[in-house]
Amino acid sequence: MAKTLKGIAALAGGIAGMYVRMPITIQLLVLLMVLDYISGIGAAIVGKSPKTPTGTLNSKTGFIGLARKAMILIIVLLASILDMIIDSAACTGAVTLFYTANEALSILENAVLLGVPVPARLIQVLDVAKQSREDTSGTL
Repeated sequence: MAKTLKGIAALAGGIAGMYVRMPITIQLLVLLMVLDYISGIGAAIVGKSPKTPTGTLNSKTGFIGLARKAMILIIVLLASILDMIIDSAACTGAVTLFYTANEALSILENAVLLGVPVPARLIQVLDVAKQSREDTSGTL
């Protein structure tokens, strides 16, 4: 048991050490990803998740959500490598900004599902973003 706790503490320390060395934009993206996942779990707990037929918690859906977030981080990593090759920061900035906005919109969606009062203008923006997402999903 003590060995397991030491392993968990070492892992947590390693992750914290990596996190504080990340650029602030990537720190924000990671934070929003965690908050989005937590708010999505909240929406599922109250039975309002649009990701499952019943609207409740589903381990497969949760795993798919984690896999998608991991893929986002891989895309950010690839953009960062491309930036190093071309001696720029444009790719990482653009990719990080896109996914940061996407995560923020997802948190807003979950807030609405949880019954949190949201200003009408933000709901309008959310509707436009959802429509745009549906129009471009699956295209390059």
